Amino acid sequence: MQDLHEDPDRLRHPVERTANGWKEISWTEALDKVAAGIGAVQKQYGKNAFGVYLGNPNVHNLGGMLTIKHLLGSLKTRSRFSATSVDQLPHHIVSMHLFGHMLRIPVPDVNRTQYMLIIGGNPLASNGSIMTAPNMGQKLKDIKARGGKVVVIDPRRTETADIASEHHFIRPATDVLLLLAMLNEIYLQGYADKASSNNRAAALAPEIERLADFAKGYSAESVAIITGIAAVDIKRLVTEFCEAKSSVCYGRMGISVQEFGLLSQYLSMVINIVTGRLDEIGGLMFPNAAVDVVHNSGPGYLAKRYSRVSKLPDFNGEYPVVAMADEMLVAGEGQLKGFMTVAGNPVLSTPNGEKLDQGFEQLDFMVAIDYFVNETSRHASIILPPVSPLERDHYDVTFNNFAIHNIAKYSKALFPKNKDAKHDWQIYLELAQRLDKKAPVVTKVERLLIKQLGPKLILDQGLRRGPYAGMSLNKLKKHPHGIDLGPLKRMLPQALTHKDKQIHLNIDFYQADLERVQKMMQDYDDKQILLIGRRHVRSNNSWLHNSYRLVKGKPRCTLMLHPKTAKEYSIEDGQNVKVTSRVGSVIIKAEVTDELMPNVVSIPHGFGHGRKGVKQKIAQAHAGVSVNDLTDDTLIDQLSGNAAVNGVPVQLEAIPLEVANLEITGSSVDSSIDSDVNADIKSGSAA
Repeated sequence: MQDLHEDPDRLRHPVERTANGWKEISWTEALDKVAAGIGAVQKQYGKNAFGVYLGNPNVHNLGGMLTIKHLLGSLKTRSRFSATSVDQLPHHIVSMHLFGHMLRIPVPDVNRTQYMLIIGGNPLASNGSIMTAPNMGQKLKDIKARGGKVVVIDPRRTETADIASEHHFIRPATDVLLLLAMLNEIYLQGYADKASSNNRAAALAPEIERLADFAKGYSAESVAIITGIAAVDIKRLVTEFCEAKSSVCYGRMGISVQEFGLLSQYLSMVINIVTGRLDEIGGLMFPNAAVDVVHNSGPGYLAKRYSRVSKLPDFNGEYPVVAMADEMLVAGEGQLKGFMTVAGNPVLSTPNGEKLDQGFEQLDFMVAIDYFVNETSRHASIILPPVSPLERDHYDVTFNNFAIHNIAKYSKALFPKNKDAKHDWQIYLELAQRLDKKAPVVTKVERLLIKQLGPKLILDQGLRRGPYAGMSLNKLKKHPHGIDLGPLKRMLPQALTHKDKQIHLNIDFYQADLERVQKMMQDYDDKQILLIGRRHVRSNNSWLHNSYRLVKGKPRCTLMLHPKTAKEYSIEDGQNVKVTSRVGSVIIKAEVTDELMPNVVSIPHGFGHGRKGVKQKIAQAHAGVSVNDLTDDTLIDQLSGNAAVNGVPVQLEAIPLEVANLEITGSSVDSSIDSDVNADIKSGSAA
């Protein structure tokens, strides 16, 4: 955070792109020009010809979370996108269907479970992930110390797998088969019947009996060869899971961002329900946050509208990110001609980044609300930079709702902002005022109050209306280290927001996807090389690659591959390899390791800083390549529209050493940049 706050490359004033480069302009001029640019696009092409993308950092931002609706409302466009559909969208849809609200997501009761099954998750690197859990490594060790067990299923032996009791490799994007076989085994071994006598969650699900036939035919033996997990191990895992005093099945990023992401998340949830692990101590439980976002937001909806070109369903007013480039590039009524990114870098973080790059290049007008001139914002006409995280107050509105222990904590800004700087919420309100001059009086009054008192006003109201009597912002200020609100508690049926207070299993909707599963099994090619991503605890997406202390050490942007795969393709450790998918190619150094299963390769996400025009010296000196120049925007989970960035088919080609010495590879950076940055670091100025 210090590196970000003091970064000499971080923008402190609005800048405008000119023929002679970026030029600082005043806030008044910048905001006026942005409003005028948006207005011109919408007047000429229609309201929906202007699009907006919200990046991941928005949900970690108090002011942004509480005021973004004013900006979005003033834009009056249906062309909205966000990082949701390249991440956790399946979680939201499953929770909306089953429990009545997209944010009613239960989390593992890590502190009290005896058996944790982690499928496609690496909480040691992600600090939880839809499971707010500080010091996750210790919590997993604690499970083992109290006689419990941690089992990880992943194509890579991750940091989490290293400290687990047991790890099994699985072929990418076949998790749906493992989960179907496990559900089938639960019924075959009689555990659903055993759990039914005191299964409170199952008693609230009228269609529960239909699940007995849902996975029939998916025996452990029938999926073993494709998944790579032996039938005997699948059966044993089911037995151990069901015999444990308490257990929880947690499926995360790895099973979300694949072609069966929604069905896989559904099956993960169903396994917890039929075994009596939902809403039970040590199982999957509902947090009870001090600010109740569930009762202060809409429940969500799926497929009210479809994207213009690819006909993908929207979710809660947002189209899938994989539709974004086509909406910019394909001519016709409704084509995107203007765009706004808010704390997002989709050129690096969404599929087929090169194509999206082309889309941004041809826009009539673009604005970015961002700290940096990065791979996406370099296309902007104007960049509006908010204050740094150390200059704003913080309360975790979103992630307390996914916490494994209920707490509330308010953190005051460490430094006052400069007079000529603006908070993101101030930028939103200023733009809304300019764009939406005919807003209702009530809206105008609300904006005026927030402008004068800040988002703390909304936060205080949320705390006072929440589930804990006597809670307020003043109370939190008197407890600077936070307030412990206790462990997770049983919340059914109160947690359900369906009017009938029941769990709606929506079996017909999910069962229809089994036809696609059958086709996948018939067409499966176990010789195909499949690409997966990975993250590192010191690599927060593309955000922090300009922090010298987080990029130092050995290069992390490497192509991990198994020794057997390396031998088959005559690839040696450290050798350059050309990796090609349907949409593009990158050249990257090989890291030969038994961390990967054979025929699977891995490239970390968030790199690719060598693009022309990026103004981040340290990131450019450690440019790497973008895995999303290989991920395919046509590979999606058809049920949800979520991007399928795991399990991408690729080809490998070793680059002979003599050729590599003559060519500038995709990961190369001008050596003068490296020299400048190293000099800065030695002198201390880069800090």
